[in-house]
Amino acid sequence: MARISTHILDIARGKPAEGVVVQLFHQLQMLCAATTNADGRTDRPLLQADAIPAGAYELQFSVGDYLPRPAFFEVIRISFVVSDEQANYHVPLLLAPHGYSTYRGS
Repeated sequence: MARISTHILDIARGKPAEGVVVQLFHQLQMLCAATTNADGRTDRPLLQADAIPAGAYELQFSVGDYLPRPAFFEVIRISFVVSDEQANYHVPLLLAPHGYSTYRGS
């Protein structure tokens, strides 16, 4: 089963980021929205199927309400490409008040 998933780690606080709304888009169409739980993850994968259509995807993390005020970031957008329709794509966000990083996880 192929899937797209994410989690958020608040590297400034040293803990998962709870309560952040995450939206998944494919070809400018929103596929789903979810909120991170106490583990910084969504309760289910954002997308799960026998095959995920290849193409460009975007994760939008609405971090403005999570970060200390005044927040430097309101929304963080991560664009990535699905090339293997049977693969798992885990896209974590490492978050701090004035910076972030991401990578393709496992």
